[in-house]
Amino acid sequence: MKLQPVIGLETHIQLKTKSKMFCSCDARANNNEAPNTNICPICLGHPGVLPIPNKQAIEWAILLGLALGGEIAKYSKFDRKNYFYPDLPKAYQISQFDLPIMQNGHLLIEVPNEGECDIRIERLHLEEDAAKNIHDNAGNTLVDFNRGGTPLCEIVTKPDIHSSAQAKAYLQEMRLLARCLGVSDADMEKGQLRCDVNISLREVDDKGNALDNKLHPKTEIKNVNSFRSVERAIEYEIKRQTELWEIGTPPAQTTTRGWNDAKQITTEHRTKEGSADYRYFPEPDIPPLELNEITDEVKNTMPELPWDKRNRFATEFGFKKEDTKQMIDDLALADFAEKSMSELGAWLLGREDVTEENVEEHRKKLNKLFCSWLLNKLIGLLTERKIDIRTMKITPENFAEFIIMMAENRITGTKGLEVLDAMLENGSDPEQIISDIGASRMDDMDALYSIIDTVIEENSKEVERYRTGEEKLIQFFVGQVMKATKGNADAGTTAKALKEKLQ
Repeated sequence: MKLQPVIGLETHIQLKTKSKMFCSCDARANNNEAPNTNICPICLGHPGVLPIPNKQAIEWAILLGLALGGEIAKYSKFDRKNYFYPDLPKAYQISQFDLPIMQNGHLLIEVPNEGECDIRIERLHLEEDAAKNIHDNAGNTLVDFNRGGTPLCEIVTKPDIHSSAQAKAYLQEMRLLARCLGVSDADMEKGQLRCDVNISLREVDDKGNALDNKLHPKTEIKNVNSFRSVERAIEYEIKRQTELWEIGTPPAQTTTRGWNDAKQITTEHRTKEGSADYRYFPEPDIPPLELNEITDEVKNTMPELPWDKRNRFATEFGFKKEDTKQMIDDLALADFAEKSMSELGAWLLGREDVTEENVEEHRKKLNKLFCSWLLNKLIGLLTERKIDIRTMKITPENFAEFIIMMAENRITGTKGLEVLDAMLENGSDPEQIISDIGASRMDDMDALYSIIDTVIEENSKEVERYRTGEEKLIQFFVGQVMKATKGNADAGTTAKALKEKLQ
């Protein structure tokens, strides 16, 4: 028996509007606020109050729906979803049922070791967030209503996902899209991006084709709040359900489970409700929405989308696929790279030795140098110093100037790191730093040969070993010369000169 996981995701994206979904309370309140201070009669559901929809939230939901290639509804409405739970003061949630803002979208993702995968999206709808339950060590449950009423976009996929890797890639691309559009920071650790995982198994043939079109009872894993947890919860649930199939007792009803990160297992919560259990009916206090006019307005605000930016970086700058992905996954890094490359492009075209015949060759070398110093050296230094690229002191103009100096061989690779570190420290331009620390590349060959002679004279035993066959000792001699020149000698030139002398 060959089994295939069938997975659908329900993703909740917390929109970063100034106010909540149906009242004027602050929607950007931080977690340091005292519990139950960012509240009002409307988000607490007091009798007689009237909810007023947040126009910005509706516009952003449409923007997200358009970016996902979906069909935006001409008419939409809000509904009451009835259920009783401590975090829901009204005993119902204002959500959307049969007329969501968007339907029939899709998201194309790139899955490591699997290639591209197009995930169909069933719907996108708006709703208000619930309050936050806090469980203390004494077994009590406390409720903080500060978060209650914050606008959420819920995005529901078709059951097109078949692995934990695909689920993770989908969520990461959705996070990037939300950040690119500016509608959410989508930080899973802060609860701004949450995910419910629906998973079942089905029998397939050797080619992966389902033996029947029936979907078996699914298990819903609620509120998984990190990419790693999503992967592990899916992998655990696949293993658990596979064992049930193998003993002839596959899941017979739809259930809800939770992910226990400490024990790395899912635990059963309850039998899953269906739409009838929620007793949906139109929200009587909010009139239906006519969306045609607002949709036309929102279309004009669409920024460059992540996949379009990736394609442009690849064609315009000639970056490798993996380098482009690393840049675009951090929008601040992508912006820094683009501004730096604009400076470098102008410099390249202004060089006398660059012609129409060799410009691409020069551009390729420059781009390779740029990516190496940006993605390896600079990012490494930022990580060591625990500095964010958004707040670092190096400007795109100064970084481009630094790359030009490296391209012109004005400083060595060893000194380059020292210069870059100093740029991070004080924000000075590289020309000034090179002058201050004496980092100019050593081009005086007579002086270099003199230093090499001294190194050979002081290391006679190593010279003898080299001449009897230990050629790997050349690196030792290079190191000694670099030390003597304080890193200002070119390593390649030094090695060549050393071999001549030693022979």
